[in-house]
Amino acid sequence: MIPLSVLDLIPVREGSTISQAFDAAGKLAKVAEENGYKRYWIAEHHATEGIAGGATSLAISHIGHCTSTIRIGSGGIMLPNHNPFVIAEQFGTLEALFPGRVDLGLGRAPGAGGRIAQALRKDLMAAADNFPSDVVELRALFTGDVDLPIKATPGFGADIEMWMLGSSLFGAQLAAKLGMPYAFASHFAPDHLDEALRVYRERFEPSPYLDTPHVMAAMTAIAADSDQEAFDLATSQDQSFVRLRTGDPGKLPPPVPGYRDTLPMMQRAMLERMDVARAVGSPDTVRDSISRFVERTGADELILSGATYDPAAREKSLRLIMQAMGS
Repeated sequence: MIPLSVLDLIPVREGSTISQAFDAAGKLAKVAEENGYKRYWIAEHHATEGIAGGATSLAISHIGHCTSTIRIGSGGIMLPNHNPFVIAEQFGTLEALFPGRVDLGLGRAPGAGGRIAQALRKDLMAAADNFPSDVVELRALFTGDVDLPIKATPGFGADIEMWMLGSSLFGAQLAAKLGMPYAFASHFAPDHLDEALRVYRERFEPSPYLDTPHVMAAMTAIAADSDQEAFDLATSQDQSFVRLRTGDPGKLPPPVPGYRDTLPMMQRAMLERMDVARAVGSPDTVRDSISRFVERTGADELILSGATYDPAAREKSLRLIMQAMGS
């Protein structure tokens, strides 16, 4: 069976608090660990009312304390928002706290517009241009494979599994050049999936850290006892995505049965475009959708997104998916 992992944005639900969001994330991570998921990753987002993972390294530490064996990490850290030395210290600290369990997924996308740049005191466009060299510097801060004038403590010598994230050809090309494993964000940006994986595999250059190409692809996956129940649960995430893309983000809303049928054609088409990387339904339906996606992509691993308004529904979803894939 293909290894499965969990991607969590730590959603803050309507009527709930950030503290409750972190409590739900810790419980979900325990369920993931108990059911054999390989990794539990948290994505960095800022200034978004419905997402609590902005201080990503701290959120990962919380997940680490709630679990004991599952790999934990970022999916991802948006490196233009930071500097390599600070990230080396943060993830070196995580590795010291949770040895042999820490992943560092890196993305190039800068923050959401000028407000974030001003708040971070960063020229994010220039920082994005420096992303390749910053990745090399960050890896060297862990490994020492490039002579640097300063040593990160914690950080130097840390056993960190570094990943390149992407939703375009740029990340695929850079991951191939640096000999890194590559994770594609097909759950929200599937348009360049096939081409990016082809480019990564064809141009891959072995490194001391990875001999052959290794791909993780992301899917939205929500399982329930019936197709209809799962479709209804998924409308919370559908609403959030439409709100985000139309400039009105907020907390994760409760389900609205038949939500897609209420949408204008353009917004409905936007959601349907992402269905190529979506597995929503009964366990049998989800298993079939995941199997077709793996056959199409040849992915070595999958990472599953899929927030639900009721935290218990996502816990149940993780159990059902793993049972279905193992059957």
